[in-house]
Amino acid sequence: MDTTFLVLVLVLVIFGLVMLFSASYAFAYYNYGNSFHFILRQGIFAVGGVTMMLAISKIDYHIYEKFSYILIGLSVVLLIVVLFMEPLNNARRWINLGFTTFQPSEVAKFAVIVLFAHLINVNYKRLQTFRYGVLPFMAVLAVICGLMVLEPHLSGTILIVTIGFTMMFIGGTGTKWFVMGGVAIVGALAFLLLFTPLLEHAIPRLEMWQNPFIDKQGDGWQTVQSLLAIGSGGVFGLGLGNSRQKHLYVPEPHNDFIFSILCEELGLVGGLIVIILFILLVVRGFAIAMKAKDKFGSMLALGLTFQVGLQALLNIAVVTNTVPNTGISLPFFSYGGTSLLMLLGEMGIVLSVSRHANIEKK
Repeated sequence: MDTTFLVLVLVLVIFGLVMLFSASYAFAYYNYGNSFHFILRQGIFAVGGVTMMLAISKIDYHIYEKFSYILIGLSVVLLIVVLFMEPLNNARRWINLGFTTFQPSEVAKFAVIVLFAHLINVNYKRLQTFRYGVLPFMAVLAVICGLMVLEPHLSGTILIVTIGFTMMFIGGTGTKWFVMGGVAIVGALAFLLLFTPLLEHAIPRLEMWQNPFIDKQGDGWQTVQSLLAIGSGGVFGLGLGNSRQKHLYVPEPHNDFIFSILCEELGLVGGLIVIILFILLVVRGFAIAMKAKDKFGSMLALGLTFQVGLQALLNIAVVTNTVPNTGISLPFFSYGGTSLLMLLGEMGIVLSVSRHANIEKK
């Protein structure tokens, strides 16, 4: 097992738990009367997730290829079921199990990566053709993303499409198909924006992205408070636990905007450390993928690692208002027990690939 990758994951988990407690205790006390409400739950899931990660790392990763179509079928069923759930914040993204909730999109991301790795593995010599290099991938993305748009879950859709296209490109799909696909996607988005109500919720976000201060007491509130938190931190921050913006200024500071609280408390230095940790994790994951003993293992490790890096990049871009607010969590840091379990399970699969990889262990 690649110990460098394992250590990086554990450092991110521990760092994430520390920042989650610091960012959440005020919000938890005000809303639940218990400052430990979020950290206790997340801590339990973290322990369970790390245990599961180590167990999964010992399972031969080829088993997932055998169940790739079952996984994608399960994802479709869950994405249909979630459309009948009660909406939360004008979106149906969560299935309530009573004791917890989870997003089917998390399962869908994993299923798409596994199936794409399988398709690339069995057809890699024919990926330049439309029949094998484009059609099956587009059929999967059309079904999965179509259901996610209905939730609506634009950020999850963008994430899955980007992961899918990246795997196709690296796997060997012809470049000409990407040019044609890009034109088709732009056309589809334009149609959805102009002639359907499915993406109406995204229009105010685009307006607030251009200038969140035009409605700083309304739709721009979250972004404005995030920018104030980041700016207040300066180079070295106000000190761990000393954030002011987490006291009911930044909405749900323990979730999508936890990075802004981190920057306020730990400053530019703390923010850069987090970014560097994610970069190191991605680089090491790609190294494992490059040294995998087969095509399936290579694409599986690459897809799972790229997912973490892309999600972290998009979250930080949203928090800093570099891109419009899309509501995407920061891996290992944002609150969400089932999401953390899923993420650590996926890291266990990368570790499983590393057990068979021809890579120097450090």
